[in-house]
Amino acid sequence: MASNKFLTVTLSVKQTMGRYRPPAPPKSPYITRQGYESLKTEQQGLWLRRRDVTKALAAAAAEGDRSENAEYIYRKKELREIDRRIRYLQKRLPSLKVVNQPPANSEQVFFAAWVQLESENGEEQEYRIVGPDEIDRHPSYISLDSPLAQALLKRILDDQVVVETPAGVTKYWITDVRYETPD
Repeated sequence: MASNKFLTVTLSVKQTMGRYRPPAPPKSPYITRQGYESLKTEQQGLWLRRRDVTKALAAAAAEGDRSENAEYIYRKKELREIDRRIRYLQKRLPSLKVVNQPPANSEQVFFAAWVQLESENGEEQEYRIVGPDEIDRHPSYISLDSPLAQALLKRILDDQVVVETPAGVTKYWITDVRYETPD
């Protein structure tokens, strides 16, 4: 019987200490023309950088003992990160849908809109709704998948938007909606 207790304790510990994490929800496939071109440029730059890192890695490997060779270890890590990003871009770019045209109703909030918001205390903020792959290109860009963007979609000028944030519920009023014209 003693072995049964031990087995039960072991199972309960494994259940609470599991490493399983559910997969992240899929990202929206939409992207602006500028964002798509930026990702293509990044991919081309990574291939060029990979070539240089590979040469440096080969030179570091030729120096001898790899276990204590800091240059070799650093270049292997750098190459691994470059390869990871290239693999991601190779999978992601073909699945993206480039949005070129503004919507028919330019007073309604859709993808790629610049939206001017006024908060309850009178502060004004401006955001552009873009795809999740391009939010780091500009501080005012927010992802289409974000709670604020989801609350703004299909709203029109002067609508009130209520967004639940970690700090609490926030109310905004839409004061302006505009779209950039494609180049």
